[in-house]
Amino acid sequence: MNANEYRSSLQSKHGGSRRALLKCATGIAAWGVIGAPLLGGPEQSYAAALTKEQRDKLTPDQIIEAMKRGNERFRTGKMSQHDYLAQKRATVAGQSPAAVILSCIDSRAPAEIILDAGIGDTFNARIAGNITNGDLLGSLEFACALAGAKVILVMGHTGCGAIKGAIDGAQLGNLTALLNKIKPAVDATHYAGERTSKNAEFVDEVAKTNVRLTMGEIRRRSDVLAALEKDGKIKIVGSMYQLSGGRVEFLT
Repeated sequence: MNANEYRSSLQSKHGGSRRALLKCATGIAAWGVIGAPLLGGPEQSYAAALTKEQRDKLTPDQIIEAMKRGNERFRTGKMSQHDYLAQKRATVAGQSPAAVILSCIDSRAPAEIILDAGIGDTFNARIAGNITNGDLLGSLEFACALAGAKVILVMGHTGCGAIKGAIDGAQLGNLTALLNKIKPAVDATHYAGERTSKNAEFVDEVAKTNVRLTMGEIRRRSDVLAALEKDGKIKIVGSMYQLSGGRVEFLT
């Protein structure tokens, strides 16, 4: 019996009551991102955390689709009602996140909220310009090879200040070295218009290029992650978060 058939059976047996659906929430799916469509929408409350058994049954493609559905709920103002205190208690003994997200530190782009995820659903690594380095690669390897996450999502965003700084060649203490790691994306971006930080379109095109280069760096510099992806155990995907409108665009 698939999830939709199970839901229909529950609604028939219990008269479609909200109480019955809530009672069965943890049995269907713990992750709010995955569970909400099965349980009838954002009016439900999600207290349980994703278990290892539930996570291990999911494919990378299913996790990506769950992220897309979660972002749609966020974008349309129909987010799940997470019981974060209960999720906190449920994850004290351990965690089984389905994905790891490498995103920018920008305060306007909190990945868990954007994807309507709960506590214990995702590992989250944040750094200006969503670049990667040795320490971050080690963190990604831990998340996937040891903890079992099945998706690495590199998330850039529009209007990124780090991208603008790299375009301008800004210099400030340790930030200078960080921005130098973004500069290859500036040079690699094919764009015929004004190539300055004042051109929002160019800035966003560089941000997309930077996401793709980061994905390539992960594959090139981590034999562990490259092998997991080759074996189909994980997927490395890229995305851009639109500050205006709230949509996460998954890159092809």
